[in-house]
Amino acid sequence: MLTPACRTNVVWSLTVFFLCSVSSRAQAPVTIRVDVSSRLGPFNQVWSYFGYDEPNYTYMPHGRELIGELAALGPGPVYIRAHNLLTTGDASASLKWGSTNAYTEDARGNPVYDWKIADQIFDIYLHSGAKPFVEVGFMPEALSVHPEPYRHTWPQGDLYTGWTYPPKDYQKWAELVHRWILHCVERYGKAEVQSWYWEVWNEPNIGYWHGSPEEYDKLYDYTVDAIRRALPAARVGGPATTGPAAAQAAAYLRQFLEHCARGTNFATQKTGAPLDFITFHAKGSPKVVDGRVQMGLATNLRDVNEGFAIVASFPEFARLPIVLSESDPEGCAACSARVYPQNAYRNGALYPAYTAAALHAILELANQRHANLAGMLTWAFEFEDQPYFDGFRTLASNGIDKPVLNLFRMLGLMQGERVKVEGDGAVEGSTMLESGVRQKPDVDAMAATTDHSLTVLLWNYHDDDVPAPETPLRLRVAGLPAAARHVLVRHYAIDHDHSNAYSVWQSMGSPQNPTPEQYSKLKAAGQLELLESPRWLRTDGTVELNFPLPRQSVSLVELSW
Repeated sequence: MLTPACRTNVVWSLTVFFLCSVSSRAQAPVTIRVDVSSRLGPFNQVWSYFGYDEPNYTYMPHGRELIGELAALGPGPVYIRAHNLLTTGDASASLKWGSTNAYTEDARGNPVYDWKIADQIFDIYLHSGAKPFVEVGFMPEALSVHPEPYRHTWPQGDLYTGWTYPPKDYQKWAELVHRWILHCVERYGKAEVQSWYWEVWNEPNIGYWHGSPEEYDKLYDYTVDAIRRALPAARVGGPATTGPAAAQAAAYLRQFLEHCARGTNFATQKTGAPLDFITFHAKGSPKVVDGRVQMGLATNLRDVNEGFAIVASFPEFARLPIVLSESDPEGCAACSARVYPQNAYRNGALYPAYTAAALHAILELANQRHANLAGMLTWAFEFEDQPYFDGFRTLASNGIDKPVLNLFRMLGLMQGERVKVEGDGAVEGSTMLESGVRQKPDVDAMAATTDHSLTVLLWNYHDDDVPAPETPLRLRVAGLPAAARHVLVRHYAIDHDHSNAYSVWQSMGSPQNPTPEQYSKLKAAGQLELLESPRWLRTDGTVELNFPLPRQSVSLVELSW
């Protein structure tokens, strides 16, 4: 008779055998059809938004390098959003913390303004070619109604300390904001600052704001009035609430929009408040199931869908630009996979595959909801002096680019107009919204064309991170212009073996002190890689390409003529 322990081992062995048997079955071929002549409108650069908690990493060696890489991703501007731009402190950074010390008070309570650190951050953005997506926050210690304790000691103790509270004097807060904008205009020029976003606070519906919804509305009114008095054409918006699929978050977003439409302005006593763009956040929910990571794409998409629906319910705001000023697979960039195993997706090819599938699904939701989606911001940057590939939600580890950054390099190559794509391997949008990608994989694509090129982004994504056979893929392109008698084919790939510094690092034995030769090899492996050598094809207006697409991978096929 088997003991309970033996029975457990037998069940586990059978489960592993079943999974391996399933994964060894050949996948049915998938056909993707692209019609270059069927154009759907501009391929907008909605992906080119990034953010992070720790602004002081911006001017550290790897931070400065990464800002330059982000700015070079595409021909259009890349926007960068950071927390803690007004937080009090000595400019030292730690997980979920940063400061600029922009506002203090002397012994008599008189304001003291210091823009040196904030200037240093913005200077790096602008010198690199990026633009600030300015998050106006958090509360300086001298202005907080509850200043002590001020700096948190996360992950021990309370994260949401004195920097999360309302100002004890809204006039002083408004003067701080007003002077900041005047200073930026003087330093960078009116036209430049008018091209930035100015967003009031972050996630006021959770611990980032220790005030009521009405007190947030008051903060918004005083902040926006201060900005507009300094720069009347400045772009202002909010409320950066998170998780609108939840009832409390949905109610918070609705009350804010109602206030902006018909409420009494706390600063001006007029009706309503200026609102040039609307922001909210959407997050997924990965978990560990039977020893494997299972992503939560459906949760991410439901937040987006509900947020779009809420905005659409206000006719006066229905066509305003919407920026998902954080949209990610989950909510804690500074939570490493070593401590939180559900975050193990972050180092390898699963992260870019998820992001590609999510981007496509969000664009489809925007189309269905008639939402004016302007941006989808990835909350990921880098952490200085942390272990290599520790599983933080980052774009690079110790200066080594992760596979997810190569997805954005692919997206930067997609220009022009979106064109029609059809295929027989996609998961229906309604299914994704309801349950994610839990049955068959999502094998799908989106494409863009210019007068002399076509780019097709393809992915093979599944919520469950388990071994699976590659999918035979047939890419059929029709409607090429008469001038395209010969096309040059370039095929880029992100998978276990391509554009993947993490798998190379693992093959080295996962060194935490790589040699100079190893580091150089890792730097090279972090770049976007061709799957094969470029080649020319003769065409008659059509092209067919056949290749395998591994599970949890992304490809970019570029045809140029």
